[in-house]
Formats: sequence, C-alpha cells, structure tokens
Amino acid sequence: MKKIRVGILFGGKSAEHEVSLLSAKNVVEALDKNKYEPFLIGVTKEGKWQLEDENSLSLEASSIKIISLKSNNKVLAVIPDSKNKQLTSIGGNNIRKHLDVVFPILHGPFGEDGTVQGLLKIAGIPFVGPSILSSAVGMDKEVAKRLWRDAGISIAKFIVFYNHESNKINFLKVKKELGLPFFIKPANLGSSVGVSKVKNNKEFEIAIKKAFQYDTKILIEENIAGREIECAVLGNEEPIASIPGEVIPQKDFYSYEAKYIDENGAILEIPADLPKAKQNEIRELAVKVFKTLCCEGMARVDFFLTSDGKLIINEINTIPGFTNISMYPRLWEASGIPYTKLIDILIKLAFKRFNKERKLKTSY
Repeated sequence: MKKIRVGILFGGKSAEHEVSLLSAKNVVEALDKNKYEPFLIGVTKEGKWQLEDENSLSLEASSIKIISLKSNNKVLAVIPDSKNKQLTSIGGNNIRKHLDVVFPILHGPFGEDGTVQGLLKIAGIPFVGPSILSSAVGMDKEVAKRLWRDAGISIAKFIVFYNHESNKINFLKVKKELGLPFFIKPANLGSSVGVSKVKNNKEFEIAIKKAFQYDTKILIEENIAGREIECAVLGNEEPIASIPGEVIPQKDFYSYEAKYIDENGAILEIPADLPKAKQNEIRELAVKVFKTLCCEGMARVDFFLTSDGKLIINEINTIPGFTNISMYPRLWEASGIPYTKLIDILIKLAFKRFNKERKLKTSY
C-alpha cells in the first residue's frame, strides 16, 4: 500500500521559530511511519524554504533560544498545480515531489495567520488545521475578541494602540480604565512572546517598547484574577472538545520560559480539578469559541475561571504547540486519543475538507 506523503512544514520567520522546531520534532516522531512518509520542509528565519532531514530537529528545550534552522542549498518552491508535482527544487538538486497533504507547524505570523494556508490553497494541497479566514482572525487578538464579544462570549476589557499612536499612550489613563496590574502584548503573536505584566509606570514604558518590537498593533488588557483553564478542540463541521486542563504558573504568569524552557515554570494539571458540570460547560464553550471564528481541524482554547465561576475567554491557538509538554496533545491523550492517533485524525480532517471544497464549482 502506497504511503501518504506528508509535508511537515516548520521553522518560519516569526519569533516562535524555535518553538516550531520542537513541535515538528514531536509530530515527526509520533507519525505512523507504516502509513505516512514524512517530507521535511524547513523555513529559515529569513523565509527561505528548504529540504531538511530529521537531524534538523535534534534539539532540546534547553537550547530553544539559540537554535534555528541553518541555511542550505536545497531550496524549495511550491508550484500551484494540484494534479502534478507541486514541490520543486530551485537549487539544482533535481527534486520534484507530489505532496499528498501538508502539516503546517508554523507558530505565529507567516504560518499561523492565514498566509501559508492561502499559499497551500492556491497550490491545491490539503493541509492540517484551520483555513485562511479562521487562521487570520484567530491570530489577531483584537479581531478575535470583537467576534467573541458579538457572540455573547465574555472577554477581558482591552485597549488597542497602533505604533503611530505610541505618543498617545498614557499610563495614568490606562490605569484608570483597566486598573493595576494589566498586560501588554503584541496583537499578532503567541507563546507569550513580547508579553509583559505591568504594575507601574517604569514597567509600562518598557513593556510598550517591547510589544511594538513584534507587531505594529498592541493590546493592553485588564488582569483577570482566576484559574487558567485550557481545552483542546478537534473536528470540522462537528468539532469535539477534550477534557479541560489547568495551568498553574509558578511565577508571575505563564511566560515563554515557563512554557518551553523551565520545567518548573508551571504545573499542568490534567484533568483540571473541577466539578463535572463545570468541565462540561468549559467544553461546550470551547466549541462555541472555535465555531465563532469558523475554525476547522484543531485549536486550543484558553480561559480564565474566576472565583465566582465565570468563564472569560483569553485566546485561541489555531496551530497549538506540539512539544512534549504542550497541552493540546496531552489533553487529547488524557481524553483517550493518543498522540499518533491524533495526528492521523488531523490528517484525515484535512483530506475531508479538501475533498468537500474540490466539489465546488469554479466556473459559471
């Protein structure tokens, strides 16, 4: 039986490049090699696509801040041609490959924001995860929050600023509107990159500059005192939710280091210690959050649970982490879907959507 060739697309130009390498390593290891043939496509920090081997993924979490893909001469290009070999070499290596499906493991901008999804759609290649629209709005925290608010889902109070408005950002005004402490974050990024918890004016100035290093738009959000609850969602038209888990940060908040470097940075409790009724409420709301953004395939939904039992949506990750400590695969493992089976389901969902869309008329 011919194996299904899966393009594992990882790396990327975003600040989450290193996280992507860790995620890709785990996906490749979990892939059923009897059924699937992995074809590794690395994207350097400069945006160059190139052929990689598994040695590119020989890294540990402790090296996450210093490891990145090294440029090589095995340069690749995607050709929009759904019937033939869409992947070709432009470096003289005589590579011509047909990809059956692509698994994008590109966290953040230039990968999780609809850009790569649009390219793969034009090329006629099925791909894992949400499509263009839901990827784009899921990446933009402001747009996502506005859509959830319109759907009647509780969100934290927030203020938005663009970099050309930086001279209008006033600590006292923000403090009056949101109270202290509050969070400052880039509108389009994940993994807590560029995020700061602000308690005073000195921290405020530093945090503003830090966030604008990563995006031209930033969010300033009120601090929500509550438990951090995460839930994984899986499916297309009829998505299902995993059991919820809880992140218990051991420091000020669930930072980049706590997620990927410091093994003592947070306690992950799966399942979360919650009554069954509250668990079911979280699962139902996670699916609603997912559907509100027209998501497909997969996403991890993060909530705050306040002391009075109120659920407030924090964010959604449409290409969640797949590292060995990431919540998305661990939540499904605890819900009865082991890692290898989860990858298999995600690939099947990609084919299902592709075949459904292929039946649509493209001419009048």
